[in-house]
This record gives sequence, C-alpha cells and structure tokens, in this order.
Amino acid sequence: MGISLRPEHLKRYRDMATLLWKHGRGDLVSHAGLEDALDPDEEAALDPGAPQRADELAADLERMGPTYIKLGQLLSTRPDLIPATYADALARLQDRVEPFPSEEAERIISEELGVRVSKAFLEFEREPIAAASLGQVHRAVLRDGRPVAIKVQRPGIREQIVRDMDAIEDVVEFMDRHTKAGKQYEFGRTLDELRRGLLAELDYRREARNAATLDANLAEYPRIIVPRPVDDFTSARVLTMELVRGRKITAISPLARLEVDGEALAEELFRAYLKQILVDGFFHADPHPGNVFLTDDRRIALLDLGMVGVISPELQQHLVRMLIAISEGHGQEAAAATIEAGTVRSGARPDVFTADVQTLVSEFAHAGSARNLQVGRVMLEVTRSAAENGIRLPVELTMLGRALLALDQVGRTLDPDFDPNASIQRNASDLLRRRMLKNASPGRVFANMLELNELVQKLPGRLNRALEAVSDQGLEVRVRVPEEVWMLAGMQKISNRITLGLVAAALILAAAMMMQVPTRFTLLGYPGLAMLLFVAAVVLCFVLVTDILISDVRQRRQPRDLD
Repeated sequence: MGISLRPEHLKRYRDMATLLWKHGRGDLVSHAGLEDALDPDEEAALDPGAPQRADELAADLERMGPTYIKLGQLLSTRPDLIPATYADALARLQDRVEPFPSEEAERIISEELGVRVSKAFLEFEREPIAAASLGQVHRAVLRDGRPVAIKVQRPGIREQIVRDMDAIEDVVEFMDRHTKAGKQYEFGRTLDELRRGLLAELDYRREARNAATLDANLAEYPRIIVPRPVDDFTSARVLTMELVRGRKITAISPLARLEVDGEALAEELFRAYLKQILVDGFFHADPHPGNVFLTDDRRIALLDLGMVGVISPELQQHLVRMLIAISEGHGQEAAAATIEAGTVRSGARPDVFTADVQTLVSEFAHAGSARNLQVGRVMLEVTRSAAENGIRLPVELTMLGRALLALDQVGRTLDPDFDPNASIQRNASDLLRRRMLKNASPGRVFANMLELNELVQKLPGRLNRALEAVSDQGLEVRVRVPEEVWMLAGMQKISNRITLGLVAAALILAAAMMMQVPTRFTLLGYPGLAMLLFVAAVVLCFVLVTDILISDVRQRRQPRDLD
C-alpha cells in the first residue's frame, strides 16, 4: 500500500517521484506508491535505466528550491548513501536565485527591528549585493557612521521549507518502514539532520552567535578576520554585521596576487583552521572560495557562519591521530584512529578498510611531491571507504573533509606552492601542547574535583551496602566465560607452574642457607645436604622450562593441525 497523497503536497510528491525515476531509482518510486504522482507525459519521456550525470542531479535539485539544495548538500556528506561522483557534484551546489524586491526587504527589516529603515540607518542601498535561496544582503550605514551588511531572510521561505519538509517526511517514513533501502540506511535520520540544519540556518541570531564565537577564538590571528554582528540590529530574520570590503579569493588577478604575501596568508589560514578543529572543537564548515574574501587591507575574511561544525573532545583526540598519521604517511595508524572514531556495524570489514587506507595514504603521500597531498581529499576517501566496509563515522568527519578540501583550494590560490602536509607537521607539537593545556584548564580541573567530591561522599554508603551484602551472603559475582573448560584448564596449568616455581625458589634459598652449616657429609667439597637441595631445585627448574617450551610448541602447531 502506498502513501497517502495529500492534495497540498501533490506537486512535491510529483517532483520527488520524477527525480527518483529520472535518476535510476524507479524501484523506490514503486515501493513508496508514488507512481500515481508521476506526470504521464514526463513518465513516458524518462528512461529509468539510463545512467544520469551527477551534475544533472545537482541542477534538478537547484530547480526544486532551497530545501532540496540543502538536502543535496547534506547528502554530499553521506558517502554511505550515494556514489563518490554524486557526492562531489552535490557538494558544489550553489543557490542561483533572483533577488526579491527591496520593498519587501525594507518591510521585513522594519517588522523585525521595530523601526523604519530610514530611522535605523543613515544610508540603505536598495540594490542587494548578493542573493541566495534563504536571503539576500544589502549595504547600509549605521547612525554612528559604521558601514554594515544586512542579511534579510527571504519572505515566506520558512513556510515553504516547512511544507517541503512535511512532504519529504511522508515519503521517507514510508520508505523506512516498507523498503529494504530505508531499513538499511534509515533515511529518517538523514531527514532529521536536514531539519535541524535548516532550522538553525533560518535563525539569524544563531549565526550571529557563531560569528561572535569564531571571532573570539581567532583573535590571536591578525591576518584572519570574522565580521562581528551588531546585536542591537539583529533578529531571527535580520542579521546586521560589519561590512567587509574586498573580493572573493578566486577573483584575485595574477597581478594583484603579486602584491599579497600569499605564503604567510595561506599558512595562517591553515593554522587557524587546525586550531578550530583540534583545539576549539568549533569550525567554519563552509570555507568555499565564495565565503573567503581577500580584504582591501590584505587580510582574509571568513564569511557566512550559517554552517558550522562542532567536534567533541573524544572525536578531536581521534582527529589529531588521524591527521598526523596521514601527514606522515602512516596508513595503518590513520585507519586505527578512524575505526575508533566510528561505529563498526554487523558484517563490517575492518581489515579491508585498513588495507584501503594504507593504499590511499601511500598513494597520496608519494604522488610526485608532498605538495600534491590534499588532506581533505584523503579524509573524504577514508570516510567513503569506511562506509563501503560497514563502519559508520560521525557526519562531522565528512563535513571536515569537505572543509579541508575547500581550504586546500583557497591555500593554493594564495600560494601555489602551499604544502598543507608540511603545515600539519610544523604545527603538530603546538596543537598537542594547546590541547593538553585546555584539558588542564581551571574549569576542567574544577569539574574533576566535583566528580571526586561526589565519589568521596557516596563511597562510604556504597561500601557499606557491599559489606552488608557480603555478610548476609547476598553478594553474587557473575562471570561469563565462552569456553569454561578451556579457561579452567589454563588456570590450573598456571597455578601448577607458579607452585613449582615457588618450590624451586624455596629449595635454592634453603640450599644457600645450608651452605653456611658445616657437616661431615660433603659433595664436591660443599655441605652434602645443601648440594642435594640445590640439585633438586635445578631439576625442578629444568622440568618447568621443558614443560613451558613443549606447551608453546604444541599451541603453535595446533592451528595448522586443525586446518
């Protein structure tokens, strides 16, 4: 039985059915009961068996609107769901929309700020300087003379996204319940990630907090700036921030590049990102060239903090090991750190994954020159191999891989000879030191003291209950042993060897003490009893060593005999 086709969602059902059918997933259309949603003319024109190019899928999603653009960008971080070619194409998705009328922008600003635009700003440029599917940006000047950029949310976009999400949710819920692919990949979890991400991007106050946090974290890097928000002129649908005068990093002409210290800028930008990732655990997740500006005063500006990544301390620890291992060409260590960072599913193939990572790291590390190493590309390939071999990794790893890949492009635009591999190695020791200092911060020490205080307070009561259980014979210890007989035999053998060793040691000690007691009975000129005890100890040691050697040889041969 198919899903219920709600009239208000019929157009979106048809769009999704057409998209799945066109790109070779007619099986999902049939299982979800969406055949009735297909346009008969479109259905006849589509060939579900023909392979479609990945960029055509990206173009289709762009035409379907902002919700599907964000869905495509999210799918690009899920190598377990889509092939590599499609993931790369979806990662390049960009909003290409026409700006909405400036009258609408002024109306939204007035509603959100509670004051007319002419009263709030000394100047306001009606022509937007940038437009995207969620909003557009206007230049303005505050009453105190500060130039600012105002991001205004597109009218009706929230309602449109809610409708789109409801329609997608209907289809996804049915797929998760009734299709093999849905039960295997749990599309609902991906949809939940999309919903959280979109709701976060629709709240410009959150983006303002992200910008303020990143600006504070990067204060030690004078060549890196983050436009600070103007809180009094910011709301859920309006974001006012410092105006950055400059141009996209990719728009720099070769002549203008000669006037820039590209090597220093690239190195500082990469160091700033390593600090974000490995020390702060909070990073700008979308540093594509459109969001990285070269300012008029020859600094780097990081724009658009709607998409950020948050990394837990545990994941940071694995990332440190992974990045250092990749930069030094140690594939096995990189694979081990990756496996520890993820979840090994049933039927996973960690050995195959380790071999893939070793080959991958070796190929990239020896690709003609260390400068050819793209750390972001290696990380993306590692996450892709993990998905293929049944290891589920945190989505932050894929986000990080794409961020580092974009960062590689920016770094090489500033300095064609920039070597991210060498930068990681140069900064590794400093990063580790800063991580240790952060872990030893007063806040962390105070938290540990609170935990210790809780332990001390509760320990007497717990110990008292344990002793009462022992005295009342109510204490039970349960041990699960898969091969109980084998384990008991092994324990008995160990105890026998320990006993034999103790007896031999006692005989040696007794012989040494008896050597000081003169007797008429002698052997080789020494007291006879002492010599007999010493000979007995030697015999016992010989028996013990012989038994150990024979047992070890038998155990080494046993697997071959079983084969």
